[in-house]
Amino acid sequence: MNKVTIIGNLTRDPELRSTRDGTSVCTFTVAVNRRGRSAEAGQPEADFFRVTVWRQLGETCAKYLTKGRKVCVIGPVILDTYTGNDGVQRANLSVTADDVEFLSPRGEVGDAPAAPRAQAPAPAAPQSNGFVQVDDDELPF
Repeated sequence: MNKVTIIGNLTRDPELRSTRDGTSVCTFTVAVNRRGRSAEAGQPEADFFRVTVWRQLGETCAKYLTKGRKVCVIGPVILDTYTGNDGVQRANLSVTADDVEFLSPRGEVGDAPAAPRAQAPAPAAPQSNGFVQVDDDELPF
């Protein structure tokens, strides 16, 4: 099975294009920080993945994603080989997304602040451990 899951941040705004037959294709790059490695300059080491998203999902990504947003991308890895201008054989790994989940909340990383929900009950005061007290009567199930 060829399927990878990556979680990281967009390095630039997505680019949306169309093929000759009108199919939408969106491309962007995701930076994934490596775990357990110390960086000398204070920046964690990162791997960069080129991501291609097709059709409606690609249009949605182009509409709502911006540089710095955190995403989860799931899909197969594709190895492309090519010969550079200098005659050297090179390889490029990319991910063709089957699923993209937006992980950054609205109002974060360049978005306008999210509008407050209508009819949403006010949350209880947070406790010192970061949890919110919820009564069983307030649960929808």
